[in-house]
Amino acid sequence: MLRLEDRITQVTVEGMQALYGAGIDSKQVPLQRTRKDLNGDFTLVVFPLLRYSKKSPEETATELGGFLQEKIEEISDFEIVKGFLNLYVSNEYWSQFFASVFAAPRYGQVQLDDSSEKYVIEYSSPNTNKPLHLGHIRNNLLGFSVSRLVKAGGKKVEMVNLVNDRGIHICKSMIAWKKWGDDATPESIGIKGDRIVGDFYVLFDKHYRSEIKTLVDNGMSEEEAAKKAPSILEAQEMLRKWELNDPETISLWEKMNQWVYKGFDETYRKLGISFDKIYYESQTYKLGKELVEEGLKNGHLIRKDDGSVWADLTGDGLDEKLLLRSDGTSVYMTQDLGTAHQRFAEYKFDKQIYVVGNEQIYHFKVLSLILNKLGYAWSDKLYHLSYGMVELPEGKMKSREGKVVDADDLIAEMVANAEVISQELGKLDDFPENEKADIYYRIAMGALKYFILKVDPQKTMLFNPRESIDFTGNTGPFIQYTYVRIRSVVRKAKEKGLNVDYSFDKNLELDPREVNLLKTVYTYPELLQDAGKQLSPAMIANYVYELVKEFNTFYQHIPILKEADLAKRGFRLALSNFIANHIQESMLLLGIEMPERM
Repeated sequence: MLRLEDRITQVTVEGMQALYGAGIDSKQVPLQRTRKDLNGDFTLVVFPLLRYSKKSPEETATELGGFLQEKIEEISDFEIVKGFLNLYVSNEYWSQFFASVFAAPRYGQVQLDDSSEKYVIEYSSPNTNKPLHLGHIRNNLLGFSVSRLVKAGGKKVEMVNLVNDRGIHICKSMIAWKKWGDDATPESIGIKGDRIVGDFYVLFDKHYRSEIKTLVDNGMSEEEAAKKAPSILEAQEMLRKWELNDPETISLWEKMNQWVYKGFDETYRKLGISFDKIYYESQTYKLGKELVEEGLKNGHLIRKDDGSVWADLTGDGLDEKLLLRSDGTSVYMTQDLGTAHQRFAEYKFDKQIYVVGNEQIYHFKVLSLILNKLGYAWSDKLYHLSYGMVELPEGKMKSREGKVVDADDLIAEMVANAEVISQELGKLDDFPENEKADIYYRIAMGALKYFILKVDPQKTMLFNPRESIDFTGNTGPFIQYTYVRIRSVVRKAKEKGLNVDYSFDKNLELDPREVNLLKTVYTYPELLQDAGKQLSPAMIANYVYELVKEFNTFYQHIPILKEADLAKRGFRLALSNFIANHIQESMLLLGIEMPERM
């Protein structure tokens, strides 16, 4: 079905030809939605058309307005404000529009078919040397929501996770456990597996820094001391043993990684995050090394005198990039080459999106360049969704020093805050305890997810847990509370035996507030497509907030259950029911579940 603005554009083109003999195309028609502070639904800016009409702005607008009103029955009236032609759409059109979308279970979303493009979206990508923290939360929430947005826009999506389960950082935790762990296990000391491994990573760094200081005090430069400290030499030797499949090293690596995976799974469950497939660096780095060796053989890469292998990117305005160390061990770039190659072989993707922080912009630029240098035409299908870091009121987080906000701790704090604030407001006093616990959790997760996702992904953000759980303003709980209010109205209507379904009535006179709600809903399909293209859940979050504000204006000024006119009451109940469903579906794109009572 042709959108109304497309029809207006098309008829404007016809009008320019009929009225002024001007052959213009649709791209030259400056049509836009009328600003909220002005009257009308669509505005045609006539100034660019004056060179064809050879008339004043008012004359041109008057003639075009008359032509459009004659040709398009949905245009009920128009007014001219200087060089702006404001068009009014009839009540009948908005009633008919509502009839067309009322029963749509996934309004605005595009159905997949065999021709749908395939997207692979990688997010999370944790290291197995520490638990997930606040930065990981933004990554996971963003990746999961972007995946749902892209799928809603009509793409096939594979949600994948690459676990960085090998490398020098993993060996640091292993060395610390061997030297100072006293055979501790998560069960023996009652700590989650990912946290205990993270504690050993911090412990390693503490001893490593102490060793560096001792060497510097004895006259060594800090740079040399960082390379020759006993702990780092032990970690490097362990990494070499790991790549040589030393049984003892592999056994400890497997044991400690299992602790971490179990901990990760628990945190993912709390966050409501899932993946279609999980990759492991330990399984992909070898393929990366094979690609490097092949590139070396074909003359695309260079080997230096110390045996290390590099990609020369100076011709691309960059520098040389290390791919294999002199001892033959691989680096992050090596495994990313292997993983990208494996995924394209598996999925033949149209686009591979990496959801990774903005400190890795250079890394992904280099990844595409090296794959192109190695002869892979699909290298231009890689895209880095770069997002800003999450900061706290007290500043940045530092994993090595243990100065991070643990994801599990934050979730627990959010749930506790939700409980305290709900009790202060007295919202759940009469609810059973088990239902209260579920509602606290949904409020907490709604607050956390919405607060993070409403911010443009590219921006650095400041996270304040208490501020996020506010039942007023642009927050998740405010939206959830409005949703619950609507559900309550609909429940009461059903209890009274009132019909909440809708049948089109062209003679129904709509209140301007009802029209404003429908006009907001009308914009959704286009906005959803734009959000998917821009990979921005913030666009959906802020749309829902505007929709909720519009509904609250409608709710506060117009009777629903007390309306005496049966046709009007039926329409308002149907509209309210639709808005509730629409809020619920839109918030699910953000991974947010709605409570049915609050």
